[in-house]
Amino acid sequence: MLVAADKFKGSLTAVEVAERVTAGLRRVVADVEVEALPVADGGDGTVAAAVAAGFERREVRVAGPLGQEITAAFAVRGDTAVVEMAEASGLQRLPAGVLAPLTASTYGSGELLRAALDAGVRTIVFGVGGSATTDGGAGMLSALGARFLDADGEPVAPGGGGLADVVRADLSELDPRLTSVELILASDVDNPLTGPKGAPAVYGPQKGASPDDVKTLDAALAHYAQVLHASVGPKAAEYATAPGAGAAGGIGYGALLIGARFRAGIEVMLDVLGFAPALERAELVITGEGSLDEQTLHGKAPAGVAAAARAAGKEVVAVCGRLALPPVELGRAGIRRAYPLTDAEPDIARCISDAGPILERVAEQIGRDFLS
Repeated sequence: MLVAADKFKGSLTAVEVAERVTAGLRRVVADVEVEALPVADGGDGTVAAAVAAGFERREVRVAGPLGQEITAAFAVRGDTAVVEMAEASGLQRLPAGVLAPLTASTYGSGELLRAALDAGVRTIVFGVGGSATTDGGAGMLSALGARFLDADGEPVAPGGGGLADVVRADLSELDPRLTSVELILASDVDNPLTGPKGAPAVYGPQKGASPDDVKTLDAALAHYAQVLHASVGPKAAEYATAPGAGAAGGIGYGALLIGARFRAGIEVMLDVLGFAPALERAELVITGEGSLDEQTLHGKAPAGVAAAARAAGKEVVAVCGRLALPPVELGRAGIRRAYPLTDAEPDIARCISDAGPILERVAEQIGRDFLS
Protein backbone atom coordinates (compact mmCIF):
# COMPACT_ATOMS: atom_id res chain seq x y z
CA MET A 1 0.00 0.00 0.00
CA LEU A 2 1.23 3.48 -0.86
CA VAL A 3 -0.37 6.42 0.96
CA ALA A 4 0.28 9.53 -1.12
CA ALA A 5 -2.24 12.12 0.05
CA ASP A 6 -2.22 15.88 0.52
CA LYS A 7 -3.39 17.71 3.65
CA PHE A 8 -6.98 18.05 4.83
CA LYS A 9 -6.82 21.83 5.06
CA GLY A 10 -7.75 23.08 8.51
CA SER A 11 -7.79 19.58 10.00
CA LEU A 12 -4.81 17.36 9.19
CA THR A 13 -1.40 17.81 7.63
CA ALA A 14 -0.38 15.45 4.84
CA VAL A 15 1.91 13.66 7.32
CA GLU A 16 -0.99 13.21 9.75
CA VAL A 17 -3.24 11.91 6.96
CA ALA A 18 -0.64 9.26 6.14
CA GLU A 19 -0.27 8.30 9.82
CA ARG A 20 -4.03 7.97 10.35
CA VAL A 21 -4.60 5.95 7.18
CA THR A 22 -1.73 3.63 8.10
CA ALA A 23 -3.16 3.13 11.60
CA GLY A 24 -6.60 2.30 10.20
CA LEU A 25 -5.24 -0.20 7.69
CA ARG A 26 -3.22 -1.95 10.41
CA ARG A 27 -6.32 -2.46 12.50
CA VAL A 28 -7.51 -4.77 9.72
CA VAL A 29 -4.18 -6.44 8.86
CA ALA A 30 -1.58 -5.76 11.54
CA ASP A 31 1.46 -6.52 9.41
CA VAL A 32 0.34 -4.89 6.16
CA GLU A 33 3.19 -3.10 4.39
CA VAL A 34 2.37 0.58 4.09
CA GLU A 35 4.67 3.17 2.55
CA ALA A 36 3.81 6.76 3.45
CA LEU A 37 4.70 9.50 0.99
CA PRO A 38 2.94 12.75 1.98
CA VAL A 39 2.49 14.94 -1.10
CA ALA A 40 1.85 18.60 -1.92
CA ASP A 41 1.20 20.59 -5.07
CA GLY A 42 3.46 23.57 -4.33
CA GLY A 43 1.15 25.27 -1.83
CA ASP A 44 0.96 24.95 1.95
CA GLY A 45 2.74 21.86 3.20
CA THR A 46 5.27 21.62 0.39
CA VAL A 47 8.31 21.93 2.66
CA ALA A 48 6.79 19.49 5.17
CA ALA A 49 6.29 16.93 2.38
CA ALA A 50 9.91 17.34 1.29
CA VAL A 51 11.14 16.88 4.85
CA ALA A 52 9.01 13.74 5.24
CA ALA A 53 10.71 12.42 2.08
CA GLY A 54 14.18 12.90 3.56
CA PHE A 55 15.08 16.52 2.87
CA GLU A 56 16.79 18.49 5.63
CA ARG A 57 14.65 21.24 7.18
CA ARG A 58 16.44 24.57 7.53
CA GLU A 59 15.10 27.66 9.26
CA VAL A 60 15.84 31.32 8.64
CA ARG A 61 14.53 34.65 9.92
CA VAL A 62 12.65 36.56 7.22
CA ALA A 63 10.02 39.25 6.84
CA GLY A 64 6.39 38.18 7.09
CA PRO A 65 3.69 39.61 4.80
CA LEU A 66 3.43 42.81 6.87
CA GLY A 67 7.16 43.14 7.47
CA GLN A 68 7.21 41.49 10.88
CA GLU A 69 10.19 39.21 11.55
CA ILE A 70 9.26 35.52 11.50
CA THR A 71 10.97 32.13 11.31
CA ALA A 72 10.38 30.33 8.02
CA ALA A 73 11.66 27.00 6.73
CA PHE A 74 12.92 25.58 3.48
CA ALA A 75 14.25 22.11 2.66
CA VAL A 76 17.53 20.91 1.16
CA ARG A 77 18.79 17.56 -0.11
CA GLY A 78 21.99 17.38 -2.13
CA ASP A 79 21.99 20.17 -4.69
CA THR A 80 18.21 20.71 -4.59
CA ALA A 81 16.23 23.08 -2.38
CA VAL A 82 12.46 23.23 -1.92
CA VAL A 83 11.19 26.71 -1.08
CA GLU A 84 7.54 27.31 -0.18
CA MET A 85 6.45 30.92 -0.54
CA ALA A 86 3.61 30.40 1.97
CA GLU A 87 6.24 29.79 4.65
CA ALA A 88 7.09 33.50 4.47
CA SER A 89 4.18 35.16 2.69
CA GLY A 90 1.19 32.90 3.31
CA LEU A 91 -2.19 33.78 4.76
CA GLN A 92 -1.30 31.89 7.93
CA ARG A 93 1.55 34.35 8.47
CA LEU A 94 -0.84 37.26 8.97
CA PRO A 95 -1.89 38.17 12.52
CA ALA A 96 -5.16 36.51 13.54
CA GLY A 97 -8.15 38.20 11.99
CA VAL A 98 -6.03 40.49 9.80
CA LEU A 99 -6.15 40.61 5.99
CA ALA A 100 -4.04 43.05 4.00
CA PRO A 101 -4.82 42.68 0.29
CA LEU A 102 -3.24 46.01 -0.71
CA THR A 103 -0.16 46.04 1.53
CA ALA A 104 0.98 42.43 2.06
CA SER A 105 4.42 41.84 0.53
CA THR A 106 6.41 38.87 -0.77
CA TYR A 107 9.72 40.32 0.48
CA GLY A 108 10.18 37.37 2.86
CA SER A 109 9.78 34.91 -0.01
CA GLY A 110 12.70 36.60 -1.72
CA GLU A 111 14.70 36.24 1.48
CA LEU A 112 13.89 32.52 1.49
CA LEU A 113 15.14 32.21 -2.09
CA ARG A 114 18.30 34.06 -1.07
CA ALA A 115 18.81 31.59 1.79
CA ALA A 116 18.49 28.73 -0.69
CA LEU A 117 21.13 30.38 -2.87
CA ASP A 118 23.35 30.70 0.21
CA ALA A 119 22.99 26.93 0.69
CA GLY A 120 24.83 26.44 -2.61
CA VAL A 121 22.14 24.43 -4.39
CA ARG A 122 21.88 24.14 -8.16
CA THR A 123 18.11 23.59 -8.40
CA ILE A 124 15.40 25.46 -6.50
CA VAL A 125 11.83 24.19 -6.59
CA PHE A 126 9.76 27.25 -5.74
CA GLY A 127 6.32 26.18 -4.58
CA VAL A 128 3.76 28.96 -4.70
CA GLY A 129 0.24 29.01 -3.31
CA GLY A 130 -1.70 29.97 -0.20
CA SER A 131 -0.40 33.53 -0.38
CA ALA A 132 -1.56 36.57 1.56
CA THR A 133 -0.16 38.79 -1.18
CA THR A 134 -1.02 40.33 -4.54
CA ASP A 135 2.17 42.26 -5.30
CA GLY A 136 3.25 40.63 -8.56
CA GLY A 137 6.39 39.35 -6.86
CA ALA A 138 7.74 42.89 -6.44
CA GLY A 139 8.60 42.27 -2.80
CA MET A 140 10.41 39.05 -3.67
CA LEU A 141 12.37 40.79 -6.42
CA SER A 142 13.27 43.63 -4.04
CA ALA A 143 14.75 41.14 -1.57
CA LEU A 144 16.84 39.76 -4.43
CA GLY A 145 18.23 43.17 -5.38
CA ALA A 146 15.62 44.84 -7.62
CA ARG A 147 14.40 48.39 -7.01
CA PHE A 148 10.96 49.83 -7.75
CA LEU A 149 10.99 53.60 -7.56
CA ASP A 150 8.36 56.35 -7.55
CA ALA A 151 8.49 59.77 -9.21
CA ASP A 152 10.76 61.08 -6.42
CA GLY A 153 13.22 58.22 -6.85
CA GLU A 154 12.09 56.61 -3.60
CA PRO A 155 11.10 52.95 -3.14
CA VAL A 156 7.35 52.48 -3.50
CA ALA A 157 5.29 51.24 -0.56
CA PRO A 158 5.15 47.45 -0.05
CA GLY A 159 2.26 45.48 -1.46
CA GLY A 160 0.21 45.51 -4.62
CA GLY A 161 -1.37 48.87 -3.91
CA GLY A 162 2.01 50.60 -3.94
CA LEU A 163 2.76 49.40 -7.47
CA ALA A 164 0.47 52.11 -8.86
CA ASP A 165 3.25 54.57 -7.99
CA VAL A 166 6.10 52.78 -9.79
CA VAL A 167 7.73 54.88 -12.51
CA ARG A 168 11.03 53.00 -12.82
CA ALA A 169 12.11 49.41 -12.30
CA ASP A 170 15.80 48.62 -11.88
CA LEU A 171 16.75 44.94 -12.02
CA SER A 172 20.44 45.55 -12.68
CA GLU A 173 21.46 44.60 -9.13
CA LEU A 174 19.63 41.28 -8.97
CA ASP A 175 21.58 38.56 -7.15
CA PRO A 176 23.97 37.23 -9.84
CA ARG A 177 23.68 33.69 -8.47
CA LEU A 178 20.18 33.49 -9.97
CA THR A 179 21.73 32.97 -13.40
CA SER A 180 23.55 29.82 -12.27
CA VAL A 181 20.62 27.92 -10.74
CA GLU A 182 17.63 26.14 -12.24
CA LEU A 183 14.55 27.80 -10.77
CA ILE A 184 11.32 25.82 -11.15
CA LEU A 185 8.02 27.58 -10.51
CA ALA A 186 5.77 24.87 -9.07
CA SER A 187 2.09 25.78 -9.01
CA ASP A 188 -1.36 24.35 -9.59
CA VAL A 189 -2.45 27.73 -11.03
CA ASP A 190 -1.92 28.74 -14.67
CA ASN A 191 -3.74 32.09 -14.57
CA PRO A 192 -2.25 35.22 -16.18
CA LEU A 193 -1.21 38.23 -14.11
CA THR A 194 -4.20 40.51 -14.78
CA GLY A 195 -7.62 40.62 -16.40
CA PRO A 196 -10.81 38.62 -15.73
CA LYS A 197 -8.79 35.47 -14.99
CA GLY A 198 -5.87 37.31 -13.39
CA ALA A 199 -4.55 37.16 -9.85
CA PRO A 200 -6.63 40.02 -8.37
CA ALA A 201 -9.94 39.04 -9.96
CA VAL A 202 -9.77 35.32 -9.20
CA TYR A 203 -7.86 35.15 -5.92
CA GLY A 204 -8.02 38.67 -4.48
CA PRO A 205 -11.33 38.13 -2.65
CA GLN A 206 -9.84 35.15 -0.78
CA LYS A 207 -7.27 37.57 0.63
CA GLY A 208 -9.81 40.14 1.76
CA ALA A 209 -9.94 42.29 -1.38
CA SER A 210 -13.20 44.17 -1.89
CA PRO A 211 -14.50 44.75 -5.44
CA ASP A 212 -12.82 48.17 -5.38
CA ASP A 213 -9.58 46.62 -4.09
CA VAL A 214 -9.66 44.12 -6.96
CA LYS A 215 -9.91 46.98 -9.48
CA THR A 216 -7.09 48.85 -7.73
CA LEU A 217 -4.83 45.81 -7.68
CA ASP A 218 -5.55 44.83 -11.27
CA ALA A 219 -4.73 48.35 -12.49
CA ALA A 220 -1.61 48.50 -10.30
CA LEU A 221 -0.30 45.16 -11.58
CA ALA A 222 -1.01 46.12 -15.19
CA HIS A 223 0.90 49.37 -14.64
CA TYR A 224 3.76 47.48 -12.96
CA ALA A 225 4.04 45.16 -15.98
CA GLN A 226 4.09 48.16 -18.33
CA VAL A 227 6.90 49.80 -16.34
CA LEU A 228 8.86 46.55 -16.40
CA HIS A 229 8.30 46.33 -20.15
CA ALA A 230 9.83 49.78 -20.55
CA SER A 231 12.69 49.03 -18.15
CA VAL A 232 13.50 45.41 -18.95
CA GLY A 233 12.16 44.79 -22.45
CA PRO A 234 9.36 42.96 -24.25
CA LYS A 235 9.78 39.72 -22.28
CA ALA A 236 8.20 41.48 -19.31
CA ALA A 237 4.98 41.94 -21.28
CA GLU A 238 5.06 38.36 -22.57
CA TYR A 239 5.48 36.95 -19.07
CA ALA A 240 2.39 38.82 -17.85
CA THR A 241 0.18 36.56 -19.96
CA ALA A 242 2.24 33.38 -19.54
CA PRO A 243 0.81 30.37 -17.67
CA GLY A 244 1.54 30.70 -13.97
CA ALA A 245 2.12 34.47 -14.00
CA GLY A 246 -0.91 35.00 -11.79
CA ALA A 247 0.02 32.29 -9.29
CA ALA A 248 0.08 33.35 -5.64
CA GLY A 249 -0.87 36.96 -6.22
CA GLY A 250 1.42 37.33 -9.21
CA ILE A 251 4.60 36.04 -7.59
CA GLY A 252 4.69 33.67 -10.56
CA TYR A 253 5.24 36.72 -12.76
CA GLY A 254 8.17 37.83 -10.65
CA ALA A 255 9.65 34.33 -10.76
CA LEU A 256 9.34 34.17 -14.55
CA LEU A 257 11.18 37.50 -14.77
CA ILE A 258 14.21 35.97 -13.04
CA GLY A 259 14.30 32.90 -15.27
CA ALA A 260 11.95 30.44 -13.62
CA ARG A 261 10.43 27.63 -15.64
CA PHE A 262 6.76 26.93 -14.93
CA ARG A 263 5.68 23.35 -14.22
CA ALA A 264 2.54 21.86 -12.71
CA GLY A 265 3.23 21.76 -9.00
CA ILE A 266 2.16 18.19 -8.34
CA GLU A 267 4.27 16.86 -11.23
CA VAL A 268 7.35 18.62 -9.88
CA MET A 269 6.73 17.46 -6.34
CA LEU A 270 6.17 13.83 -7.35
CA ASP A 271 9.56 13.93 -9.06
CA VAL A 272 11.23 15.58 -6.07
CA LEU A 273 9.63 13.25 -3.52
CA GLY A 274 10.61 10.05 -5.34
CA PHE A 275 7.08 8.97 -6.19
CA ALA A 276 7.97 6.77 -9.19
CA PRO A 277 10.01 4.14 -7.29
CA ALA A 278 7.46 4.11 -4.46
CA LEU A 279 4.68 3.59 -7.00
CA GLU A 280 6.55 0.65 -8.51
CA ARG A 281 6.50 -1.11 -5.14
CA ALA A 282 2.79 -0.47 -4.48
CA GLU A 283 -0.19 -2.72 -5.15
CA LEU A 284 -2.76 -0.08 -4.19
CA VAL A 285 -2.38 3.70 -3.99
CA ILE A 286 -4.38 5.74 -1.50
CA THR A 287 -4.44 9.46 -2.29
CA GLY A 288 -6.71 12.28 -1.18
CA GLU A 289 -7.20 15.78 0.20
CA GLY A 290 -9.74 17.68 2.26
CA SER A 291 -12.24 18.21 -0.53
CA LEU A 292 -12.51 16.18 -3.71
CA ASP A 293 -14.29 18.56 -6.06
CA GLU A 294 -14.05 20.16 -9.47
CA GLN A 295 -10.84 21.96 -8.46
CA THR A 296 -9.21 18.61 -7.71
CA LEU A 297 -9.31 17.75 -11.39
CA HIS A 298 -7.28 20.84 -12.32
CA GLY A 299 -3.77 20.29 -11.05
CA LYS A 300 -4.41 19.29 -7.45
CA ALA A 301 -2.39 16.54 -5.79
CA PRO A 302 -4.90 13.64 -5.94
CA ALA A 303 -5.40 14.10 -9.69
CA GLY A 304 -1.65 14.13 -10.26
CA VAL A 305 -1.11 11.04 -8.13
CA ALA A 306 -3.98 9.21 -9.84
CA ALA A 307 -2.75 10.09 -13.33
CA ALA A 308 0.74 8.79 -12.58
CA ALA A 309 -0.62 5.64 -10.96
CA ARG A 310 -3.00 4.94 -13.84
CA ALA A 311 -0.12 5.29 -16.31
CA ALA A 312 1.72 2.64 -14.29
CA GLY A 313 -1.32 0.35 -14.20
CA LYS A 314 -1.91 0.77 -10.47
CA GLU A 315 -5.28 0.95 -8.75
CA VAL A 316 -6.14 4.15 -6.86
CA VAL A 317 -8.66 5.01 -4.17
CA ALA A 318 -9.02 8.34 -2.40
CA VAL A 319 -9.85 9.60 1.08
CA CYS A 320 -11.36 13.02 1.63
CA GLY A 321 -13.32 15.09 4.08
CA ARG A 322 -15.94 16.08 1.54
CA LEU A 323 -16.82 14.45 -1.78
CA ALA A 324 -18.34 16.63 -4.51
CA LEU A 325 -17.50 14.56 -7.59
CA PRO A 326 -19.75 11.88 -9.12
CA PRO A 327 -18.31 8.39 -9.68
CA VAL A 328 -17.96 9.00 -13.43
CA GLU A 329 -15.70 12.02 -12.82
CA LEU A 330 -13.64 10.08 -10.30
CA GLY A 331 -13.24 7.30 -12.84
CA ARG A 332 -12.06 9.69 -15.53
CA ALA A 333 -9.45 10.98 -13.09
CA GLY A 334 -8.22 7.43 -12.48
CA ILE A 335 -9.74 7.06 -9.01
CA ARG A 336 -11.68 3.82 -8.55
CA ARG A 337 -13.53 4.93 -5.44
CA ALA A 338 -13.55 7.76 -2.90
CA TYR A 339 -14.03 7.34 0.84
CA PRO A 340 -15.26 10.61 2.41
CA LEU A 341 -15.24 11.12 6.17
CA THR A 342 -18.96 11.84 5.92
CA ASP A 343 -19.52 8.14 5.18
CA ALA A 344 -18.42 7.42 8.75
CA GLU A 345 -19.68 10.64 10.38
CA PRO A 346 -22.50 12.68 8.77
CA ASP A 347 -21.89 15.67 11.07
CA ILE A 348 -19.60 18.01 9.07
CA ALA A 349 -18.46 19.90 12.18
CA ARG A 350 -17.30 16.66 13.78
CA CYS A 351 -15.56 15.62 10.57
CA ILE A 352 -13.46 18.76 10.92
CA SER A 353 -12.85 18.65 14.68
CA ASP A 354 -12.30 14.87 14.91
CA ALA A 355 -10.84 14.29 11.45
CA GLY A 356 -8.01 12.04 12.66
CA PRO A 357 -10.01 9.32 14.43
CA ILE A 358 -12.72 9.40 11.75
CA LEU A 359 -10.11 9.00 9.01
CA GLU A 360 -8.78 5.93 10.81
CA ARG A 361 -12.27 4.42 10.69
CA VAL A 362 -12.52 5.22 6.97
CA ALA A 363 -9.12 3.59 6.40
CA GLU A 364 -10.36 0.49 8.21
CA GLN A 365 -13.10 0.24 5.61
CA ILE A 366 -10.51 0.49 2.83
CA GLY A 367 -8.62 -2.31 4.56
CA ARG A 368 -11.73 -4.49 4.70
CA ASP A 369 -12.47 -3.78 1.03
CA PHE A 370 -8.96 -4.47 -0.27
CA LEU A 371 -7.05 -6.53 2.29
CA SER A 372 -9.52 -9.07 3.65
